[in-house]
Amino acid sequence: MGKKRIVKQKGQRVDRGLKARAISRVPKKKLSAGRLYVQSTFNNTLGLVTDPSGNAVMSSSSGALGFKGAKKGTPFAAAKVGEVLGEKAKMIGLQEVDVFVTGVGSGRESLIRSFAGHGIALRSIEDRTPHPHNGVRPRKARRV
Repeated sequence: MGKKRIVKQKGQRVDRGLKARAISRVPKKKLSAGRLYVQSTFNNTLGLVTDPSGNAVMSSSSGALGFKGAKKGTPFAAAKVGEVLGEKAKMIGLQEVDVFVTGVGSGRESLIRSFAGHGIALRSIEDRTPHPHNGVRPRKARRV
């Protein structure tokens, strides 16, 4: 029979070391307004903060915070990404953002809610998810 192995199962937790490292990397540039780009897929959620002209200032993702596998695509992981970006945005003096959302994942709203929870005003939210107008050309008819 042998020994029984005890497997410690990690729940949905953020790796503290990775979160601390993400917050410690804050740019020295000061901004009052900017843009927040949210890309939410079924497998991951990414957040990017730029200045008003579109130059990247800071970014984070579920994978960068230590989530692995299917947990990266959850709303909880997206909320943690929003918290990290919100803390970093506060440090550089960001006061208002325009939000641009792409993708159909489950973390879209939770990232925006947790980001806005840090006292940063949302000027506008725009959904830029691409969708086909007519789709691909259908297959030719089968001849029997």
